[in-house]
Amino acid sequence: MAIYPCRYSDIALRDLSITERLFEGFADRTDEVVMIDGGTGTQMTGGVLMDRIKRLAGGLTARGWAPGKTVAILAPNVPDYAVVFHGVAFAGGTITTINPSYTAPEVHHQLMDAGAHVLVTTPMFAEVARAAMAGTGVHDLVVIGGGVEGAIALEDLMGEPLAEQSPVDLDDFNVVLPYSSGTTGKPKGVMLTHRNIVTNVEQLMVPTQLRPGETAIAFLPFFHIYGMTVLMNLVLGNKGRLVTMARFDLEQFLRLIETHRVNRLYIVPPVALALAKHPMVEQFDMSTVEYVFSGAAPLSAEVEAEVGRRLGARSIQGYGMTELSPVSHSTYAVGERHGSSGQAVPNTECRIVDPTTGADMAPGEEGELWVRGPQVMKGYLNNPQATSETMAEGGWLKTGDLAVIDEDGFMFIRDRLKELIKFKGFQVAPAEVEAALIAHPGVADAAVIGRANDEAGEVPIAFVVKAAGAEVSEADLKAHLEGQLARYKHPAEYRFVPSVPKSASGKILRRELRDLMKAEG
Repeated sequence: MAIYPCRYSDIALRDLSITERLFEGFADRTDEVVMIDGGTGTQMTGGVLMDRIKRLAGGLTARGWAPGKTVAILAPNVPDYAVVFHGVAFAGGTITTINPSYTAPEVHHQLMDAGAHVLVTTPMFAEVARAAMAGTGVHDLVVIGGGVEGAIALEDLMGEPLAEQSPVDLDDFNVVLPYSSGTTGKPKGVMLTHRNIVTNVEQLMVPTQLRPGETAIAFLPFFHIYGMTVLMNLVLGNKGRLVTMARFDLEQFLRLIETHRVNRLYIVPPVALALAKHPMVEQFDMSTVEYVFSGAAPLSAEVEAEVGRRLGARSIQGYGMTELSPVSHSTYAVGERHGSSGQAVPNTECRIVDPTTGADMAPGEEGELWVRGPQVMKGYLNNPQATSETMAEGGWLKTGDLAVIDEDGFMFIRDRLKELIKFKGFQVAPAEVEAALIAHPGVADAAVIGRANDEAGEVPIAFVVKAAGAEVSEADLKAHLEGQLARYKHPAEYRFVPSVPKSASGKILRRELRDLMKAEG
């Protein structure tokens, strides 16, 4: 077996909950500002954030909503997101994070699958939240900021501060359930423990070398594992400061960098492209930026290098997935290779495996990336089959990505085995879109694949087979998907075809569709 280990010293695993780990970042700076709402300018000190987390944990416990219960949060990035996330975790509960761009049916599915008892949202999303709650086990709606009739204001949940972490099994208890499509199929709850998240924070400290007092902008959504671990937990837990953005806007992003003298940027490829090429960048002072880290999807070597040249900063990449808490690879301070996702983080082993034969590949040879380490998920909630398909014997997680690892341990993503489409870093599961399309009475069959796009990374393309005698149009299908799927999941183009190529077992042959798309242009 050819194993590619971390080339640097491993770290000791720590017996802390994720909230106890966060509190280490506030221990000697209770009067310092640690979170700033980029939209309103509202500030929160380390002492206030810690107190609010403890008082929410106490309030949840007093109502019997913790420990052991699941709380869902449907909200954009605001400072109180961290209060809710860690208030639940500190009280011994489980938090499931939901994309606020989801429609009511999508939110409903996650509430049901995760077994949520309470839903926390903001006034903007209260209508969707109420519709999604119908028929679920959610008994209460809580609103950050209050002001919604019939809902509980977050402030009214505050109770006597919980003095210490509610006891949990750090290696077994699911502290968070983000949803991921994995390598195939519809979104599934990824069971991540306190050990998973705390360990990944510690692993990332080695390559990132985050310094106390550094400032980062948090436009990457906290519901997504990238924003959750790398920003909300890594930066805050290591004495950094966050400026939150409820939604990404390039001009506001650049202005916040200038205003708050931001040192670190954690971004995705579409933002990297804007930083490399958009003329607006020249209108703002970027001189404080020292470090730019791109993740969630591959970034070309050319754009990665150009970002660094234009900003006068170190521009690098990393690799991860929700199932890895999320990071398995990052670029260390000792060197970089543009286009590479870096080297394995501490305590992490990798293999490159031929997806057909299962044979291990030598350095420089392409195969599927497998990862093993303490950041690997427990499995998928309520889905042992998907878990067994993703996990191999010995604790190896099969990523579904084709990669190469060179003689120095640098990993390069080459292609994707998994069906997943990455739109601006967000996951689009073809099976989910296909199911929604096939539900239209005028559609007999459908298949969805991704097409490369400079701005988004990939966009979904739908191949649709009309039902016999049906006169269904692209406009009909667009209207059909409204209210069912978040807008980023909607196909950018519809192609009507006589049939969808499938194997003898009925599996869609997506490679044939990609070849057809390339041939037709």
